[in-house]
Amino acid sequence: MIEVSGLTRYYGEFAALRDVSFHVKEGEIIGLLGLNGAGKSTTLKVLAGVLAPSAGKVLVDGVDVSANPETMMGKIGYLPEEPPLYRDMTVSAFLRHIGRLKGMTAARCESRLAEVLKLTDLVHRKDQVIATLSHGYRKRVGIAQAVIHDPRLVILDEPISGLDPVQIVEMRRVIRSLGKGRAVLVSSHILGEISQTCDRIFVLKDGRMVAVGTEHELAASVGHTRLLLTVRGDQAAFEAWLKAQPTVKSVETQPASPPYAAALVELTSDVREQFVPAVAAAGFGVRLVQEPATDLEQIFLGLAKEGSA
Repeated sequence: MIEVSGLTRYYGEFAALRDVSFHVKEGEIIGLLGLNGAGKSTTLKVLAGVLAPSAGKVLVDGVDVSANPETMMGKIGYLPEEPPLYRDMTVSAFLRHIGRLKGMTAARCESRLAEVLKLTDLVHRKDQVIATLSHGYRKRVGIAQAVIHDPRLVILDEPISGLDPVQIVEMRRVIRSLGKGRAVLVSSHILGEISQTCDRIFVLKDGRMVAVGTEHELAASVGHTRLLLTVRGDQAAFEAWLKAQPTVKSVETQPASPPYAAALVELTSDVREQFVPAVAAAGFGVRLVQEPATDLEQIFLGLAKEGSA
């Protein structure tokens, strides 16, 4: 649905993006990660048609964004980090105004308005002046204006920044709902939200795409293969054996009651199929093997440091 090939963008002689390529399928929610200056905002602005690429192409449903800006206006919804709101208008009046600006008929705008207010949980705020809304509700109005015209691609730049824990949970629900029938691209510094909300993750470093994949795939790409092992045996003896193995990077003690022992093991590479039988062969009765929840922060920092997938 979304095809990006060779995307490059210069600011003077500075290359903010260099030969970035990726694709996004309908129904996918993509998380875009990168340190400050990695090229995230530039990528989003080029995809939204706000900036023209210096080289490369962005296709939405096979249509070139740069070559057909008027057509693309109806296919793309964009929420910048600071929502572009007319704060002296009510929520419903503002959304009607944005719908008409995007070429919707009055009848279609009214029909879509009801859907969007429900989607973003703004029904009970529709007659409130935007300036009187909390930060969290203004973010919701920002998303509403981005999707009022039912776009094929929705681009959200830091939609969760500044929200409290309750608002974050609600925003997570909204973002997931957006993924039905369209592609969604989300940039965020809150790694836990990317982990819980997105289907795949794109990592940018110095204007280049250095990794693409699910959280599990990215973990494997930087050697973060971890196992939570519970065995029958002595805890000290089990840990001593683990630390002596060349394929073991680190060992963390886990709670277990005798006659059992447990440890969180990080392997130097993905050798799980060979490692678990070796544990049993060493005389430890394997009771349970689990893959712990991946720490996206560790994965991201590893990719940002290494700069390669």
